[in-house]
Amino acid sequence: MAAVYTGQGQIAIQSIPIPSLLPGEILVRVEACGICHTDLKKVEHDLLPPPRIYGHESAGVVAAVGAGVTRFKPGDRVVAFHHIPCRDCFYCQRKLYAQCETYKKVGITAGFEPAGGGFSQYIRIMDWIVRDGVELIPEGVSFEAASFVEPVNTCHKAVVLANPQPGDVVLVQGQGPIGLIFTMLVKRTGATVVTTDTIPERMALSRRFGAAETWDPRQVDVAAECRRLTAGRGVDQVFIAASVPGIVGQAIAASRPGSKILLFAQTSDTERIELSGAGICKLERTLFGCYSASVDLQAESARLVFSGDLPVEELISHRLPLRAISQGIQLALHPDGKSLKIVVQPQRLS
Repeated sequence: MAAVYTGQGQIAIQSIPIPSLLPGEILVRVEACGICHTDLKKVEHDLLPPPRIYGHESAGVVAAVGAGVTRFKPGDRVVAFHHIPCRDCFYCQRKLYAQCETYKKVGITAGFEPAGGGFSQYIRIMDWIVRDGVELIPEGVSFEAASFVEPVNTCHKAVVLANPQPGDVVLVQGQGPIGLIFTMLVKRTGATVVTTDTIPERMALSRRFGAAETWDPRQVDVAAECRRLTAGRGVDQVFIAASVPGIVGQAIAASRPGSKILLFAQTSDTERIELSGAGICKLERTLFGCYSASVDLQAESARLVFSGDLPVEELISHRLPLRAISQGIQLALHPDGKSLKIVVQPQRLS
């Protein structure tokens, strides 16, 4: 069974064949798959032609291995990345892995055009992913926790790139699952973290995970609060983990000259941002983006999750059976105080 995207924002539960394996591939029985906002955008805005099976934050059990596979065996508990770079091209040599043409190929499918496949009971992991993109899950780590390895990697990559220093003040805008992971990771650098969100329950979690202060931008002048904390300068860095009109302008207003501003949630080609050029050029701010995971940080992101150093399982608000995936998508698209990270359990049909 699989949740098949059929177009026009619709998903249907369908019976599909279990994928057949080619040499070097493995078949994984999916036990948990997180709902990610990149999947939501593809469904909501019909970004790719149907039919497809989305879901890329997958964890499960090896059910079968193809010819030549020796590293894994049936029964192994694994998490898999759906993108892995060639490591040899122009972009890979500059560690811009997400721009590599091989990286852009999706290497996991449950059927149809490869699209991650985690919203199904079985996924086929292709040979180049098997070689470099699969991590064993230690005993005692839940599949739901393990499904965070890929999103933690994407956030860890951004934090490494921004490189906040002890003593810095860093603003994280948005405290959804990604924003909260940023809060956890930035706190570990020794920087002071302040955050924004509009949902009180998420603001409370933000404080629990390390935020010194958290504000509702509808009720508080965030830029003024940031200046108050920094002798009038503004924050040293901003991580933009939400996509709403005006949020980048707010980041500039809240940050000091010479600051770094990371765009993380601005993934839509249709999104437009209007800014003062002088606010970047004259005040020497760095405005930059970071997208997707880094193979160089794969083992470390797995360690952060598997060790419990990041309490990611506390972010899960819903564990839903496969047939409830449409409900899960609506919860993720329209969050409230009771919804945060939503995980689908494909082996549960109801």
